[in-house]
Amino acid sequence: MTRRIYLVVIFLCFGLMCPLVAGIFMDKLASKKRCADDNCVYTISLARAEEDYNAPDCRFINIKKGQLIYVYSKLVKEKDSGEFWAGSVYGEQYEDHMGTVGYFPSNLVSEQHVYQEANKTVPTTVRNLQKP
Repeated sequence: MTRRIYLVVIFLCFGLMCPLVAGIFMDKLASKKRCADDNCVYTISLARAEEDYNAPDCRFINIKKGQLIYVYSKLVKEKDSGEFWAGSVYGEQYEDHMGTVGYFPSNLVSEQHVYQEANKTVPTTVRNLQKP
């Protein structure tokens, strides 16, 4: 009986060290994006949602009709893909979602105010940081 327990413990420990699930591959939305700065941290504009949108996966944010959204970058449309913008929701009634940045379809919002032009085009891939 104790031998079985030891085997189960060893099996569980081995399983924790070598997970079986690797992750889910998600299609890339675009290769480039337009931003106000090289790091895409400055707000480009404030947009208002014209329709509700339910996020299909973790890269996107849910938006509700009438909701205000800070826009940080605009993906450069490729081939048959839709045009997506990256932003975060704004407003006290959405306090639990503020600060979460994600994509949403640009055709579901209207820009209310442009803070600065998105005149920098940068790649969407993560840059490798080199150690000094």
